[in-house]
Amino acid sequence: MAFSWCSALLLGLVAASLVNADMKLDCRPDYMTLVWSESRSQADTSLFRLGSCVPTSVSAREAVFRVHLNDCNFRMLVTGNHLMYTNELVYYSPPNSVTPSFSLPVVCAYERPKDWNPVIYNPVFNTYGQDDLVFSFGIMNDDFSGPAESTSFSLGSFIHIMASVEQQHHQPLLMLLDECVAATSPELQHEVALYPIITNKGCLVDSKTSLSRFEPRVKSSEIHLSLQAFRFALGEEVFIHCNLLAWDPNALDHTKKACNYVKDHGWELLDHPTYSSICDCCESSCKSRKTRSLTSGKHGVERKAVLGPITITDS
Repeated sequence: MAFSWCSALLLGLVAASLVNADMKLDCRPDYMTLVWSESRSQADTSLFRLGSCVPTSVSAREAVFRVHLNDCNFRMLVTGNHLMYTNELVYYSPPNSVTPSFSLPVVCAYERPKDWNPVIYNPVFNTYGQDDLVFSFGIMNDDFSGPAESTSFSLGSFIHIMASVEQQHHQPLLMLLDECVAATSPELQHEVALYPIITNKGCLVDSKTSLSRFEPRVKSSEIHLSLQAFRFALGEEVFIHCNLLAWDPNALDHTKKACNYVKDHGWELLDHPTYSSICDCCESSCKSRKTRSLTSGKHGVERKAVLGPITITDS
């Protein structure tokens, strides 16, 4: 994994909701084993999925997953002194089946190593004919030189957020924040209250009513966001969900951009203010196109990421 484990496993949590079924989870330092078993055969065990992964093995009454935590689209969160890897076990029911489709949360939690750097999301994946890309997403100190010492912020202060992509020998890529929302849950669900931060493919809508801003770039592979602490969910745990986008800097358009709102001026493109007209759609709709991945020899790669929990206080 991307960091050294120096503490023992703390806990593994799962929940099963079907009668005559059992789900067991064994969390190890860098991999996990999940076993779904039934006392009588109700579900087609080959139709289970753990995130993006199919079962390692199946039988009539059992589905087994043995996977690494950097596979299957596991999401990593920091909660206090713990690192938590979250995913979902999903059953896709075939037509006319007596067993409905369902999903269950899967969580592996570990003690947070004392010397661990708080990179909240750190997926590593292969790209076509290129070295691996590593996305990082974290809350930083005031000058973005290191991780923040606290995740508690007073209303009106700034939350400094950095997203980056480690490129090694890869073609140069521009780091963008495509969409970001604040929520009161680490998982986005229909009933969860949301606070929009970045919408419409890179439009920092929060900057229209606050002092939030994308900071001038230091590196093309990093993007710095100074987010003014908002009134949403005061005193509660808040999670910031973002879509990270690493893109060809020569292929920017109205769906691949970073736009600040400047009072008495309007929308301004972070990287090339002369071409700020591509931000005009921030007032209407910046129509999206399918993300074209580097695995097909095109222009970019995207990853979902979560920060939190953070707390905003009225003091």
